[in-house]
Amino acid sequence: MMAGSSRSLPQLFCRFSSCSRLFSNQKFRPYQGHIHKGVSSFNKPTPPHCIRASSSQTACTLHYSLRYIRTSSALCNEVQTIKCPPFAESITEGDIRWEKAVGDVVKVDDVIAEVETDKTSIQIPSPVSGVITSLLVADGDTVEAGKQICTITVGAGGSAPAPKAAPKVETPPPKAATPPPPAVTPPSATGSAGPIPTSAPAPRPLPTAPMSSVPVGDVKLKAAAPVIMAATEAGPVGGTRGESRVKMNRMRKRIAQRLKDAQNTCAMLTTFNEIDMSNVTEMRNKYKDAFLKKHGLKLGFMSAFIRASAYALQDQPVVNAVIDGEDTLYRDYIDISVAVSTPKGLVVPVIRNVETMNYAEIEKTINALGEKARAGDLAVEDMDGGTFTISNGGVFGSMFGTPIINPPQSAILGMHGIFDRPVAVNGKVEIRPMMYVALTYDHRLIDGREAVTFLRKIKSAVEDPRTLLLEL
Repeated sequence: MMAGSSRSLPQLFCRFSSCSRLFSNQKFRPYQGHIHKGVSSFNKPTPPHCIRASSSQTACTLHYSLRYIRTSSALCNEVQTIKCPPFAESITEGDIRWEKAVGDVVKVDDVIAEVETDKTSIQIPSPVSGVITSLLVADGDTVEAGKQICTITVGAGGSAPAPKAAPKVETPPPKAATPPPPAVTPPSATGSAGPIPTSAPAPRPLPTAPMSSVPVGDVKLKAAAPVIMAATEAGPVGGTRGESRVKMNRMRKRIAQRLKDAQNTCAMLTTFNEIDMSNVTEMRNKYKDAFLKKHGLKLGFMSAFIRASAYALQDQPVVNAVIDGEDTLYRDYIDISVAVSTPKGLVVPVIRNVETMNYAEIEKTINALGEKARAGDLAVEDMDGGTFTISNGGVFGSMFGTPIINPPQSAILGMHGIFDRPVAVNGKVEIRPMMYVALTYDHRLIDGREAVTFLRKIKSAVEDPRTLLLEL
């Protein structure tokens, strides 16, 4: 017997021909094609094969040969249909973008497509090794969970057709009817001239293009191109006034919809303040090496603002609340969304239970979520929820701005760049690193007194981090 793997189990058939002398004693019964469990069925069983019997007075001997056929549950040429995987509960559909084409050889877990949803992108790996035989949906189409998207012919790459190579351009054979132009004979010393040529000689080919490999007509066109380029470069070139239309991706459309909903729903108002970053900058410069050595992470300014925001939200819980119908929903937990810019758009992963974290835990969470966001690996669960948002435009050099609320939250803090400015300190003018901060809030729920008090709490906690330790 031959043993096979879980996907290639042997299927054995054994048949005996009828032998009246051998089976007349009914000690033997013909074996009629037993099929082992766990293997695929076979439509046409093998016919009886080479059985002979002999008997004597003392013994009866049976001689037979065994014929076997190897099959598997996934045949080499089996065509398997691939379906779109399920999404998160809050997502019903997405736009597909193909990473592979028809004829491409794929292996198990190779990414064949990516589905872009409202919140994140989901990669679709290949469950089998084989060749993509057809794409059932076009690139950019909207697909739902469970929809059939492509078919793959199961099999090794060697048995599958090779990837499509670039089409070979065949050089047309030279025309025999057109002889090459006659060579021009230079005038001799006696002044006699050679025969007059009837056509212009072929231009001298470029060093990278031998004459034998380029038709004469092509050489003439290529020789004229530099002249046109030179004429174009001689004078100023005007704008082409061209336009291009690019389809908006699903994430950008979702961002646009949410921002417009926030503008139409919230009564947004913004209050401003400025923060002296001298103390927190000095703390960062003094302890950044020790922090990096112990935690393996750089100490940034974002952790200071997240920690200060949690401190201020505990002092002003209405900023952490939200309008729910005709009620106000207060939360005793603080989940802060941090806006991260990616090539596909702005995403806001959530840092949960910030009120229980220290600087090191906040920095580790920021670093992990930032890497996932830039790699496009954020899950929907990483962005769901959030009671307050911080947006840091300072990393791009912004000086001043008013952020828009991230619905259904009630407020958002905008950080900006740190710039040296002259400020009055104890009656004297000093140059200090200053940052403008802006708090946009929903005036339907939050009054100006709470908003201003909240922003001043953040200011005091960042300017003097000791207030966090003393819980002042």
